[in-house]
Amino acid sequence: MKIAIVILNWNGEALLERYLPSVIGFSPEAEVYVADNASTDGSISFVQKNHPSVKIIRNAENGGFAKGYNDALAHIKADIFCLLNSDVEVSTGWLEPIKKAFIELPKAAIIQPKILDLLKKDHFEYAGAAGGFLDKLGYPFCRGRIFQTVEKDQGQYDNTQEIFWATGACMFIKSEVFFDLEGFDEDYFAHQEEVDLCWRAHNKGYGVYYVGNSKVYHLGGSTLSNMNPKKTYLNFRNSLFSITKNLPRRKAFIIIFLRLILDGIAAIRFVLMAKPEHCFAIIRAHLSYYRQIKKMLKKREKRSFVTSYYITTSIIWSYFVNQIKYFNILVKD
Repeated sequence: MKIAIVILNWNGEALLERYLPSVIGFSPEAEVYVADNASTDGSISFVQKNHPSVKIIRNAENGGFAKGYNDALAHIKADIFCLLNSDVEVSTGWLEPIKKAFIELPKAAIIQPKILDLLKKDHFEYAGAAGGFLDKLGYPFCRGRIFQTVEKDQGQYDNTQEIFWATGACMFIKSEVFFDLEGFDEDYFAHQEEVDLCWRAHNKGYGVYYVGNSKVYHLGGSTLSNMNPKKTYLNFRNSLFSITKNLPRRKAFIIIFLRLILDGIAAIRFVLMAKPEHCFAIIRAHLSYYRQIKKMLKKREKRSFVTSYYITTSIIWSYFVNQIKYFNILVKD
């Protein structure tokens, strides 16, 4: 089983200097690549000088996460791609449980390890935590992180189980599956493209899994912080893209209508929180979505759509009204 660890980089010399050594040191059985999105800092020269074993792929432009990986992976031959953020520190033996899971779970096409917070190592990290899920309206959340509530890691998610989506911060995917799915949707640019990829994988009958006895530590927010208006814009817009592409048309439009209402409430809430820039980000997200809705409809494949994509009707209602802050309680509820 040939594994290629591919780190997408854009002007991240400081991150590579800090975190690349752990990837090289704890991954002797894998080939390590840096896929550079046309950086203008010293990233490439740093890697060439200090880590000559690392292979470098130079992308012609900064096409974001989606295009960056699509362009780079086309040049790599491996059985498994590990897409790894440049701000991730890996741990001893982190690859063994992943390889074992691919062998023992024939359905597994995509796998995510446990994602912990690099700055608070006994807590889960916002981006991915212990595996991703959706509610019926297409809002994503994680085991170990619902909105801004992040759980302490007490072994409650040390299992291996099927999830709905795996985080792009550290995602393992079979190369044949990646190319069968035609990679990431480049219209997303960044954020939630991994949700869409996993949703399309489910619609084609592939399995997505979380393996809790493999762990990595993610700094997070190195590109955009959780409360950056641009991230708000991309998350809200791209979520609408995914719903349009991956659900039966009638159901998709019902959900889009409901999202228009709920996203409007979210925008008002941001105003009340004295964060008007996030309100405008949500408005811009919807306007961008409506301009591109025909394009998204054309991307729908003639296929069956999974109906068991969600585990709760509304994560917003559960969290803000019923005050359910933790995944285990949510499941029981």
